[in-house]
Amino acid sequence: MSQLKAEIVAVGTELLLGQIANTNAQWLSEQIANYGINVFYHGVVGDNLERVKSSFELASARSDIIFVTGGLGPTDDDLTREAFQALTNKILKEDQSSINKITNYFEKNSRQMTPNNRKQALVFDDAIVLPNSAGMAPGMIVDHNNAIWVFMPGVPNEMKAITSEHVIPYLKKTLQLNTVIQSRMLRFIGIGESQLEHELKSLIDAQENPTIAPLAFDGEVAIRVTAKAETNQKADELINNTTNKIFELVGSHFYGYDQETIEKKVYELLKNNNLTIATAESLTGGRFADSIVSISGASDVFMGGVVAYSAKTKETMLGVSLDTLSTYGTVSSNCAEEMAQNVKRKLDADIGISFTGIAGPDSVEGKPSGTVFIGIYGPSNQSLVKEFHFQGNRDGIRIRSVKKGFELLRNHLIQL
Repeated sequence: MSQLKAEIVAVGTELLLGQIANTNAQWLSEQIANYGINVFYHGVVGDNLERVKSSFELASARSDIIFVTGGLGPTDDDLTREAFQALTNKILKEDQSSINKITNYFEKNSRQMTPNNRKQALVFDDAIVLPNSAGMAPGMIVDHNNAIWVFMPGVPNEMKAITSEHVIPYLKKTLQLNTVIQSRMLRFIGIGESQLEHELKSLIDAQENPTIAPLAFDGEVAIRVTAKAETNQKADELINNTTNKIFELVGSHFYGYDQETIEKKVYELLKNNNLTIATAESLTGGRFADSIVSISGASDVFMGGVVAYSAKTKETMLGVSLDTLSTYGTVSSNCAEEMAQNVKRKLDADIGISFTGIAGPDSVEGKPSGTVFIGIYGPSNQSLVKEFHFQGNRDGIRIRSVKKGFELLRNHLIQL
């Protein structure tokens, strides 16, 4: 069963226009992966009969299980049934239990039922009808040309209800599914994607089960470890063994699993060490402070912050000396050091962190765009200032600066 190829086709022009996100495909993929079914393709097609039919033809030629979401409503642009009928010549009929539910709904709510609502009760004559506990239109399971077709409404809560209550139990029983697929995300910071892949090359080249997939994000990278096994416990064992091998090679850069964030990890380190922090930001414009404040419980560790964008504000609000500003400039290690020291003192925090630099696009004080200085002044009154040269557009440089600040702060805290 692990070799079954599954495909998800979402029907709806609103998806193509970006008016709503295709969260159904993401959720469905996660659910069926738990039972060892591999999703090979995601597709989105607009409300056009010929294009929906063509999408179904393509899916029929390459997939064993096709999940179709959307296009089962009452209006003229709901064309999923019509497209599949054009492909297969199957007969549509009105499902009595579904039409009873629809008519009862309108009667109960004292509303007039328009004729097009009967369309929602149409099912194929050889279909397994899947009751919709969250809405009107039922789902269907149809066998055609050695493929299993699963039709469900596009409304997420209706699709999820039908999947959980009917589709998964049907697939488990019919396909005798005895394989699970589990994944774990390992998150790293302070190492680039190419370097991470280089360090893990021996493991990646030899991978079979589990598989190892590097992923890149702004300012950090991750490894997704995915295992197939007969039980969740065996899959966990496979993932643990591979994770340990990864940690032997790049464990010093690891900071968390799955949905854990570097921001939350730094918050936990501050709280566990009973430390507070204050921020002095120039080019980042308060983004670092905002990232901390976004964490529930931030008041336990965050004293406050100063956005000192101009040289005058650095002088008047943070007390950066005129000598430093005139001799070294605002984009300098000296300025970053004084910003961190003074915000720590002014806001009575245990740690001060500062950001000053050039987000671009123009150079400043003879220094190119992307030049950034980050300073940390810690509990022992020792200064740490690092210079960086980031690539990218203005926003990208600011994002990388904030992420690098969390990296430096984490490294500082774990050494206390």
